[in-house]
Amino acid sequence: MGAAVRYTLSLYRPEAHLFRVTAECRKPARDGQRFWLPVWLPGSYLVREFARHIVRLRACCGKREVPLRKVDTHTWQCGALPPGEALCVEYEVYARDASVRGAWLDTDGAFFNGSSLFVAFAGFDTEACTLDIAPLPKGWRAREVCTTLPARGKKPLRWRAPDYETLIDHPFAIVDATRLAFRAGGVPHELALWGRHDCDGERLTADLARICTWQQNLFGMPAPFARYLFLVRASGHDYGGLEHRDSTALVSPRQDLPWKGMSGTPEGYVRFLGLCSHEYFHAWHVKRIRPAAFSPPDLHRENFTRLLWVFEGFTSYYDDLALLRAGVIEEAVWLKLFAKNLATILQTPGRLQQSVADASFDAWIKYYRQDENTPNAQVSYYTKGALMAAALDLRLRAASQGRVSLDELMRLLWREHGQSGRGLEEDEIYAHVAAVGETAASGQGAALARWLRTAVEGTQDIDFNRLLAPFGLRLHWKTDANAAPELGARLSAAKGQGVRLVQVYTDGAAQCAGLAAEDVLIACDGLRLENPAALHAALGRARAGDVLTLHYFRRDELRHTALTVPDAAPRALELLPQEKATAAQRKLRAGWLKRAQD
Repeated sequence: MGAAVRYTLSLYRPEAHLFRVTAECRKPARDGQRFWLPVWLPGSYLVREFARHIVRLRACCGKREVPLRKVDTHTWQCGALPPGEALCVEYEVYARDASVRGAWLDTDGAFFNGSSLFVAFAGFDTEACTLDIAPLPKGWRAREVCTTLPARGKKPLRWRAPDYETLIDHPFAIVDATRLAFRAGGVPHELALWGRHDCDGERLTADLARICTWQQNLFGMPAPFARYLFLVRASGHDYGGLEHRDSTALVSPRQDLPWKGMSGTPEGYVRFLGLCSHEYFHAWHVKRIRPAAFSPPDLHRENFTRLLWVFEGFTSYYDDLALLRAGVIEEAVWLKLFAKNLATILQTPGRLQQSVADASFDAWIKYYRQDENTPNAQVSYYTKGALMAAALDLRLRAASQGRVSLDELMRLLWREHGQSGRGLEEDEIYAHVAAVGETAASGQGAALARWLRTAVEGTQDIDFNRLLAPFGLRLHWKTDANAAPELGARLSAAKGQGVRLVQVYTDGAAQCAGLAAEDVLIACDGLRLENPAALHAALGRARAGDVLTLHYFRRDELRHTALTVPDAAPRALELLPQEKATAAQRKLRAGWLKRAQD
């Protein structure tokens, strides 16, 4: 049976970053057919208005051009159509988004998500569709086409999808790639890596195999995909990832990749493995276990949910934990990562202003649109959500003497929602927590669910010292005796000379002195400040309670203020073993942080 919609993609003018797309609807509505391009793509919660990149668009039916009327920012309507003719829409798309969320085309290669390029025809988005990529430009060196979308027959550069949502959930890379293959849990995996690099593929695939196998075992075999693909662009400084059902698109600094002769597991490599682990975990948790609000996603508008702390937060907890439990990193490394995330939240004033549930709901207008006041007004549903997951895990393990953990909740979510395809309702997570809590300690399930709801909807800090005590661990703020006082602001070098205040934190020394974001400090006690190092040096020579005179520009106005030097703030949070932990504490801790080979 033929597909209802056919797409043909041409790498039209790589030097101008232009794709050409032809979309054909075989049996359009005769009284007038609508078609549209998504305004966002699943996994990235911001209205991105991909239609703004369409350069030229025309439609025809047979040999006759069809007049079009634009209905809104991303939707077009054509008039009545003659019977027996297909509707063909042809357009060009400017593609110069180097992130994992859009589309890119240049003379070196191409990458795209279908949501950036392929219009959907109203009434046909649940019908089968095909994609043909026109012959690649002559002399073009990037000839590898990397994707997990099933091929359409035996002909090259042809693919088929059962519906539009599936089509746009398979990113494509047409690049000069290094291909690395490995198996995890009996499933073939592949990594396509492009951009300049000196990656040790043997080390990378060995580590990824262990991480992927551990995650498959967590949810239970078999894996929900027949193959999996990591699409990785090596970059200078860019970083990010986006999940798909059986693949992920990643961009990473090339220095974070492993190299031949590398000793140990450097911080950058741990960061890259954590990114891979995070997006791989989403193959279960987000792509299959997903909020009811995204089942299916409405690609015309925002899809609001208060549950991103569950989906992104729990994933952020497990991403690094999977590295530990798979035996890729040591316990000391993981404890350091956990302490760093906790410190990040505790040093964010916005945690006292915004609940993690509100952060989830407002992701569409806040998380991806951060500004100079973000630290004072917002909290990350990734990081705070990960701490919620950790707190819940610790409570379950302590109540059950290690018999029950967050792992049981994840497997319950997989059975009830991932395998069934039924979306998770907004309050349903608390019922599931109550059920798992009852298996941990009879009569405590409802209390555990109430505690979680209060923590999620409130802004009080979680007492992690109390939660960690049964595991023989304690938190300690480490202060450097020689540390300079904190100004309470994020700084950067100003253009020319001076110190620009990028962000000013609530109740910090800078704000108390009347300074604001975008002010440029030029002198301290009559001496020029050439850069942030000069300011840190001046603060380092001062004592708590000293008053410094700062001259600064606000816009084009020269001003001055008196800044009272604060006490030196703690520099780092450590998570340390208790010196005299009991056997019961050590046993609980070992069950929580057990590595694969331990």
